[in-house]
Amino acid sequence: MFYLTQYFFKPSIEIDKELAKIASEINKNCPLIIDQYLTLDNTVVYPNKTLQYNYTIVEYEKSEINIDTVKKYVFGGVLENIRVNPDMKTLKENKVTFSYYYKDENGKFVTKYVVTPEMYEDK
Repeated sequence: MFYLTQYFFKPSIEIDKELAKIASEINKNCPLIIDQYLTLDNTVVYPNKTLQYNYTIVEYEKSEINIDTVKKYVFGGVLENIRVNPDMKTLKENKVTFSYYYKDENGKFVTKYVVTPEMYEDK
C-alpha cells in the first residue's frame, strides 16, 4: 500500500517542488513594475498546485477602484494569457491553478481572481 500511495502522490509532490522553484525565480525580480498601475509584489505557492501572484494597484485606494472595470479588462486578459502563453504550457499540462491577488496602494485587499484548469483547458 505504501508504494501505491507513493506512486500516486509523487507527481503532485514534484509539481509542488517545481512551482516553488518558479516562484523563487520570479520573486528574485520582485517587486516588478508591470505598468503605471500595477506592481507584482511576489508569488506564493499554495497547496493543490496553486501559484498565486500578489499585485499592488499603485496610485489608487480601494475606494477609487471600480471592481467591475478590473474584472472586465484585467481578468479577461489574464485568462487569455494563460491560454496562449507558451511559457504556461508545462503548468497547464500539470493542471496548475493560478490565483491573482490584488491590493491597493495601502495594502487593502481589492479583489482576487482564480483561474482553474477547467477555465483554461480547450473545450
